[in-house]
Amino acid sequence: MSVLVVIPARYASSRYPGKPLAMLRGASGVNRSLIERSWDAACDVDGVDRVVVATDDERIRDAATAFGAEVVMTPSTCANGTERCAAAHEALDGNFDIIVNLQGDAPLTPPWFIQDLIEGLEADPVAQVATPVLQCDGRALNGFLEDRRAGRVGGTTSVFGRYCHALYFSKEVVPFTTRTYGPDDATPIYHHVGAYAYRADALADYAARHPGPLEELEGLEQLRFLEYDIAILCVEVAARGRQFWELNNPEDIPRIEQMMSEMGME
Repeated sequence: MSVLVVIPARYASSRYPGKPLAMLRGASGVNRSLIERSWDAACDVDGVDRVVVATDDERIRDAATAFGAEVVMTPSTCANGTERCAAAHEALDGNFDIIVNLQGDAPLTPPWFIQDLIEGLEADPVAQVATPVLQCDGRALNGFLEDRRAGRVGGTTSVFGRYCHALYFSKEVVPFTTRTYGPDDATPIYHHVGAYAYRADALADYAARHPGPLEELEGLEQLRFLEYDIAILCVEVAARGRQFWELNNPEDIPRIEQMMSEMGME
């Protein structure tokens, strides 16, 4: 199947305006923008036919073209990254079988996360969308809980059924547990990684539908699929020693930079 990777990026984030242009310092001390580091992560994925940045902002377009990215300009009316991916795919004549949404706030996404995602969708004839989930250790779970205590929206968690089809996604930590976990302990919490693979028809259908109440309450775009009974496959991925965190708030920058330093990421 032909695969397109889209990196949706917008400047006017309510939580962190200008986030795609935020600078991240690597292990060697070199600063590069979030959008460039996300582009590098996408280009590391095997089996991809094309990678594009999708934006409606000239500042992001100019920054992306300066480091050699292909950019597709999309409407400012796109409400979220999935709608922006649909607009980008349409602008490219809709010729791809699978469209991957690698959101521009997840520069630590390892390439095998996306490769496992594509393979999972190809192998499941029921699922129309696939998304990776990562089992939290105690360190990651405690990071989520720390964010919630501080009133910050951190990562998203996922619960899924026996056949790994999603039951729900939330910005709260679900499922609820009263246990205390050590830094290296496995927990029952699964971190939803900010990436999706869509079948082309499901992506086009999504853009034609209105948001439901759960999507509007949680502010999570993937809930639109669940509210219209579209099956999402949760693909459990392995960290393989890599740390993972998304850049949701300015406070996440030092956390991500520390992880990059510890992993030796330039």
